[in-house]
Formats: sequence, structure tokens, C-alpha cells
Amino acid sequence: MKELQFDRILNMFNYFDGVIITDERGVIEYYFNSRSDIYSLRMDPIGKNILEVHPYLTEETSSIMRVLKTGKPIYDQIEHLKTEHGQTVTNVYSTFPIVRDGVCVGAIDMSRSVDDKTHQNITRQHIVLPGNTEEKALYQLGDIVTECPQVLELKKRIPLIADTNSAVMIYGETGTGKELIAQSIHTAGKRREKPFISQNCAAIPSTLLESILFGTVKGAYTGAEDRPGLFEMADGGTLFLDEINSMEPAMQAKILRAIEEKQVMRIGGSRTVRFDVKLISALNEEPCVCMEQGKLREDLFYRLSTVLVELPPLRERGTDVFLLSDRFICQNNKVMNKSVLGLSEEVRDIFRMYTWPGNVRELRNVIEGAFANLRSQVIQKDNLPSYMTQSYDEEELRLMAQDTEMSLEEKVAALEKRLILQALDSSPSERTAADRLKISKQSLNYKLKKYDLKTAISRH
Repeated sequence: MKELQFDRILNMFNYFDGVIITDERGVIEYYFNSRSDIYSLRMDPIGKNILEVHPYLTEETSSIMRVLKTGKPIYDQIEHLKTEHGQTVTNVYSTFPIVRDGVCVGAIDMSRSVDDKTHQNITRQHIVLPGNTEEKALYQLGDIVTECPQVLELKKRIPLIADTNSAVMIYGETGTGKELIAQSIHTAGKRREKPFISQNCAAIPSTLLESILFGTVKGAYTGAEDRPGLFEMADGGTLFLDEINSMEPAMQAKILRAIEEKQVMRIGGSRTVRFDVKLISALNEEPCVCMEQGKLREDLFYRLSTVLVELPPLRERGTDVFLLSDRFICQNNKVMNKSVLGLSEEVRDIFRMYTWPGNVRELRNVIEGAFANLRSQVIQKDNLPSYMTQSYDEEELRLMAQDTEMSLEEKVAALEKRLILQALDSSPSERTAADRLKISKQSLNYKLKKYDLKTAISRH
């Protein structure tokens, strides 16, 4: 463990309030807490197991013990700790494995104290430093899965965008994958060996955001310590500011000045610090609308949008919904040790009709949620959230009822076909499907031939 040079690691991640480093057994070998004013331990934690220091934790609830067991990092978790005075302290923490020669030999846990109103809106500062193996966790060009012409064209542009120092602005609805594009630009360019830092600016108070971006000097305010801001920490690399349109105008003016001068002054400080970063920003609303409504300063927009990238919503990306579904199914199969084959025909119809207001993020969550109550190797309608299926049922029936070109017989046939498909998708065999429909096996075979549904049951 001594070979890991703890001080060097801490300097890399010195944005955090507290750091705990343990060996492979969970025994604490390094402990740092700069917020002893609000949280302190009665005992010296060095040499003690993390479960001894925090007896209310278990091997299942302790992030350190989970990371030591799985070897996988944990990001952006919220924890509530009890102080010796009975007060509750809210922390945002991330825990990472220390791997040597393919073996997990310890863990690093980093946390920052926040108040309850703020912690919901603070996201992980995603930092990748020279020689750090976490670079593999960043998205790369090959992670962009698409058949959409607009996104394919963007994939061709990314290497060109990445090799310039020009500021990039990404516009797209919430959940369209703006950080995926930002990380891909970073990993495709000449700054790939330097830090990549991400900050979501949404709903964070300007005073807190200013200290996050510009840094602080000890004594600037109660509890302030000497800490670099994100501009300093990203020096030589990439700084990604998401939802910049949520930032207050006064803060936008300070950002603009820092960018123009390529230097910052820490809060409470008296000297400036120069930086060299590739700045990528993102909006979840149209830039013109943001400027008209006063959410985005025009001068900041023109400074940040040297390269303007627009991401189409998922509903406009055609078959991408199924490509991405396959990707998420594969990912969940690995994580949950399952062997799900894909989507039922009915679910595919639902996905085609659904407008995906949450875009790719919503699709990923829907697939993950389906895995939680899956009973077969195919995702069925019953595995989807009710808001999706109810909307689908209502829309399908509405369209059918309004179709003046369909006869009553045709509408009845369409509804019968749909009920048969539902029964087939949720049954292990034709006989079981027939039983659920309360018809004979012969009647079901007749209807399958009548509606040409034999191909739909090839998997049964």
C-alpha cells in the first residue's frame, strides 16, 4: 500500500472534504477530514476496520466494503452520518478500487459535505488525470451507437473538433447524451492524456458554483480551505459545463471574463492563476430561446459556440431506439447475470409509438427497470412502466376508432390479432397461450394462419 503514494493521489482529488484509504481488508491506512468543525471521530481511525469506525455500517451498506468485494467504483452516492453531538451531516461521496496487477488491493473513498438543499443538484466532478486508469471509464467514439444520419455525421466531425482548442457548445434535450459527446471529444483529441472534468450547473447557488469553478483561499469564509477550482484542475485538459443556461447572469459574466482572460482568481485570493482548457458547454434548451428569455448572455453564447453541435432527440433517430435497447440489454445481462434475448413484438410497437421525452436516459432506465421484474428471456409489455403501456393502449385504440377507412370487421380483427400477440409473448408455448385466451389449440392455430402470425411465434 505504501507504493501508492497517497499524498500524490490526494493532490489529484483535493476538491473533496474527506478521504479514506483502506487496504484490501477494509483497514484504514489514511484518513483526512477538513470539516472537523461539523464532523469528527472520537477515536483515531488509522489501523481500524471501516466497520469498527462506523459500527452502523455492514459489508452490504459500506461502499468501501462493496468496492473491495466487486472491484467496481461507486459514484455520486448520498450518505447521512451522525455526529457525536447527534447532528446529521449529508455527504456526497464516490469510492474507487485500487488495483495492482489485476487484483483489488484497497479502496479510496472521497466525500464532500453539502447541505440538504444543495446535495440533490451537485453531480460528480468527473476527473481523469495523466496515467490514471480511470480514463477507460470515459466514453469514446465507438460508444456512440447509431444509424441516424445526423448522428453518424457528428461521429465523423468529432475527431476534427477534438484536435482544435475551439470552444464547443452542445445543444440537446435532457437525456440525449450530451456528456457522451463531450467525453468522446476529449478522448478523441490531443488532450486525452490530461484531465477531463464535468460539472452540472443546474440549480447550484451562484456562491457555491463560484467557489467550485474558481477555487477558494483559506479563511475566505467560514470553513473555506485552500482549494483549486475546476478551471485550475482541468488545466491542459477539458472542462465540461452542463446546463450552463441554468447559471445566473452575474455568474455567466464572471465565466466569460475568466475565459477571455484565461485566468482565474480564487475566492478570497489576491493573485491570478492562468489555465489552458478546452471548454465544452451544453444546453438543454434551444440557444435562441435561452437568449430571448434571458437565460443565456449573448456574449457568452458567441464565445462558447465556436463549434455548435445539435443532438437530435431519440424520437427522431429512427431505429436507434432498438440499437440502443440491444446495447442496454447486453449491459444488464452482464451486470445481472441474465440471458435476455430482446424485445417482444408488442414492446417494439410500443417503443416505436412512444415519444421518449426522457430520450436515451429514459430508455436505459426503462430497460433496467424491465430486468427487475422479468420472468422470461424476452422483455414483455408487462415489464414496462404503466405510464408507457397505458399511453400506448389509449393511443392505439384512439387511432383505430378514428380510422374511418377500417370496417368494423377489420377493427375487430386488429384487436384480436393484438390480443393473440400479447398471449404469445407472455407464454412459453402455443398451448399455454391458447389456455390464456380460453380457446382451443386448434382455434389458435387457425387464427395464426389467418393473421399470418407463424413468424411471430418462431421463438416459442
